[in-house]
Amino acid sequence: MPSNICRFAGCTLTGALSVTTHVRDAITVVHGPQGCTHHNFSLLHATSLDNDRIALPPLVSTGLSETDVIFGGEGALDRTLDTVIARDPGAVFVLSTCIVDTIGDDVGMVCGAKAGVPVIVVPTAGFLGGSFQTGVNNALIALAGMAGPADRNGGVNIIGEKNLEYEVEENFAEVSRLLALLDLSVNIRFVHDLATDRIASLGAARLNVLRDPSLIPVGESLKERFGTPYIPAYPVGISGTVAFLESVADTCGVDCRHAVEEEHMLRQQTLDDFADLAGAGIFFTPLPPDPEGSRVAQDIAQALRLDVTSSGCPVPVPVTPPVGIIGVRRLLHRWRRALHA
Repeated sequence: MPSNICRFAGCTLTGALSVTTHVRDAITVVHGPQGCTHHNFSLLHATSLDNDRIALPPLVSTGLSETDVIFGGEGALDRTLDTVIARDPGAVFVLSTCIVDTIGDDVGMVCGAKAGVPVIVVPTAGFLGGSFQTGVNNALIALAGMAGPADRNGGVNIIGEKNLEYEVEENFAEVSRLLALLDLSVNIRFVHDLATDRIASLGAARLNVLRDPSLIPVGESLKERFGTPYIPAYPVGISGTVAFLESVADTCGVDCRHAVEEEHMLRQQTLDDFADLAGAGIFFTPLPPDPEGSRVAQDIAQALRLDVTSSGCPVPVPVTPPVGIIGVRRLLHRWRRALHA
């Protein structure tokens, strides 16, 4: 199982781009030197191909020169925005870079003077300590500003999917499956392969499901703006789905008894299907980098009566814990292949 870790270790700009480039009819302008855009274009294109998504990131650079850095880059941004707006995109997202914040360009002023299409500024200069996740959160909060009040439609928003991780579609399918057990459907994926006009329905959902707790600032922002409650994370591990179903049902005021019963049956079926692994000695590789990943891997091993020992067979553990029972089943297939190799 390839590691995800390098995909989430980028700068603030990269984190924001992983969000804005998934608005399919919008264009993202990176205000800074060409190198910032070139590096991220290569990364986003490569990870998209790895995820079987053939798409060129819609990026445009203002291409700041040494002269712009000395005398200011606002003119370069103004000219670039005129060129981009002439293409009539659904929206334009303007992302700043470290050099732009250092020289003090007034990005908001330049963008605010434009008309014709929404021009949204996303602060992404990370040189003062911002991280990849900071960029993700800033982008989601900025894009949410495009949505206004909306009538509730009973759907559920999926917030902050890790667009660069392996199995992003499989993880979404698992969460959708669990919501369907409660007769709930997905309103929008904010933001994954989304059209600009769909953002308007962001506030129509009855519930937001966050990808993981690092998005709680986004959940709180959306709750304050639209009054929408949120679940702080996807379900992970062998027992996470039942807790997830109960939490969603409690928040939405629906009966979850039948759904929980079905999920208990699927959990038992999974343990029965992989009972042949019982008693095997294993150790995890690479070691999970966080306590949650380690806990989930240990819980799965304990449920199957596997012996975790340094002399055991190396089995793969992804950086992000498996989502739901179906994610656990995919992981156990990899463990079986490793043990039988």
